Amino acid sequence: MIVFRKARAGDLPRLVEMLGDDVLGATREGADMAAYQAAFDRIDADPNQLLVVAETDGRVVGQLQLSFIPGLSLQGTTRGQIEAVRVASEMRGAGIGGQMIEWAIACCRERGCGLVQLTTNRQRADSQRFYEGLGFQPSHVGYKLSLD
Repeated sequence: MIVFRKARAGDLPRLVEMLGDDVLGATREGADMAAYQAAFDRIDADPNQLLVVAETDGRVVGQLQLSFIPGLSLQGTTRGQIEAVRVASEMRGAGIGGQMIEWAIACCRERGCGLVQLTTNRQRADSQRFYEGLGFQPSHVGYKLSLD
């Protein structure tokens, strides 16, 4: 059975491990836990952010971040933004990702969101098929600008 809960500071090493456990993550994640701790503290203090873990048998096997974005467009619709979705490599294909997204959508509904959105890297073809299979539509073109 999967249990969803707000992430705790003690989960941080496992969360960072999962972020780095794929081809893209291995090239962009690091070992500086101080940077991750500072980010965790900012997320944890913000009422419009929710860092969530999926847990089974006391072990964290998944994570995602929900951001609640109030806006003027679409007649004042609040958007739920799902990001940083990860499932532990040994648990992929077990249906955990689908359960996580369903839970996140329900949470967005509870918070009054009128729209749920997410992004995934163009190189993640499996993720794109996964999200489209859940009903998400590739409706927009996204752009990013690194400020490093």
